[in-house]
Amino acid sequence: MDTAMTDMPAAGAPLRAARSAVVDLGSNSVRLVVFEGHGRNPLAIFNEKAVLGLGRGLVTTGRLNEDAVEQALTVMVRYHTVARAMGADPVEVLATAAVRDAANGAAFIAALRDRLPDLVIRVLTGDEEGRLSADGVLLGFPGADGVLGDIGGGSLELVELAHGRAGRVASLPLGAIRLAERAGGEVQRGRALADEEFARVPWLPEANGRDLYLVGGAWRALARMHIAQTAYPLSIVHHYALMREEARDLAGVVMAATRRTLERMPGAPSKRLSDLPWAAVVLRRLLRASGARRVVFSANGLREGWYARRLPSETRQADPLLAAAQDLATRFGRDPRLPGALARWTSGLFETESPTDAALRIAACWASDIGSHDHPDYRAEHSYFRVLRQPGVGLDHHARAFLALAVALRYEAAPEATYIQAARVLLDLPAVRRAETLGAALRLAYTLSGGTPELLAGTEIERRGGRLVLRLVEGTGVFAGESVLRRVEALAAVLGLEAAVEVAG
Repeated sequence: MDTAMTDMPAAGAPLRAARSAVVDLGSNSVRLVVFEGHGRNPLAIFNEKAVLGLGRGLVTTGRLNEDAVEQALTVMVRYHTVARAMGADPVEVLATAAVRDAANGAAFIAALRDRLPDLVIRVLTGDEEGRLSADGVLLGFPGADGVLGDIGGGSLELVELAHGRAGRVASLPLGAIRLAERAGGEVQRGRALADEEFARVPWLPEANGRDLYLVGGAWRALARMHIAQTAYPLSIVHHYALMREEARDLAGVVMAATRRTLERMPGAPSKRLSDLPWAAVVLRRLLRASGARRVVFSANGLREGWYARRLPSETRQADPLLAAAQDLATRFGRDPRLPGALARWTSGLFETESPTDAALRIAACWASDIGSHDHPDYRAEHSYFRVLRQPGVGLDHHARAFLALAVALRYEAAPEATYIQAARVLLDLPAVRRAETLGAALRLAYTLSGGTPELLAGTEIERRGGRLVLRLVEGTGVFAGESVLRRVEALAAVLGLEAAVEVAG
């Protein structure tokens, strides 16, 4: 085969979006993430982690783990090569607690610069680490209020969050590896050490009755274990929340478990088993010290904070729910003019609508055409999972379920279809009813318009007393055929109204 043919881009292929890469050089693991684009929701197209334990032994030796240093240098060369091959620019390394605290940390960085002289490397202070992590959390929780806790292998960063703004920062030597070594492997001693450290943070009790946002692999592992053990219907840690007592009970079970017991627990990660009890100790004592009412797990942290700082301010300030829906529409939809028209067309269907409900309805209008290029027999199912599992960081589990259900029903998913039951479990009954109403309304709108705003403009839907009235403008290309009448009646039935069609000249 002619190599020129294999090397040619496809005709009309879009130019590749800009890429950037960051390496999180931590006390326990080293991770490369390559982001694509500069959208409100980070899109990670490559994510690789090596668990090296660079900070193990730091408490007793004061030095980086010599066995891990050479491995780390080798891994870093690979990560740099991968990032450059993927076209990432910039590529930056963020080194955290182990490197900044170790006596041989500077020598390690010097050796890394010898091997990769063009690589940008930043050794973060505890304050810088905390603030970057806060930027990442706020990208996913723009109104976060309470305290952020970011646990690594060497340190725990605490950041005060007040209605979407980061405040005071504390960096404590309570990383899972460091606490285990400081406590000599004794959990009781670990509890006492954690209490001593938290007592040095005078503003921590101000989180009483507010939320605790948890970042870090060890804490995410606890969330995954709880998801697995409770058969929760969505295996996504980001935005997973536990009330205070649930979190305390989970931490208590993990603290008391032997390694053999942990190995048998559903969802327990084999590479983090030794760290889990210490992450649980820190969580339980942090709940006690802060008085937080709830814990919320975040998949966003340091790396996403680095990404966030590269975004224009107007992009960072955009609504994350709408941005996620618009991303889906841009990638999979047919006409970017239609969602706004649909939002206006559906606005009169709900007699009472909170700002949150209105935002979900508008987002559903944006996501409503994402199955247009799928096989007709699978549009409902593909669209449902595309929404439910999409990577938008600002979508909580309720929003994911609502949008997924509404879009699936827009594509005529059978109400009893097995795959949509997870969404029904995640929603309360009023939310299910709103999703059913919106799904039926969107199905009618697409039948009338063929997915074009021009045809939709010749129609109007309104509640009028006990009737649902569809008005059609004569001569605009729309008419009340059998499928239209059937879908008007279906929408009216969901609303408990009588269907009517009017034709205006």
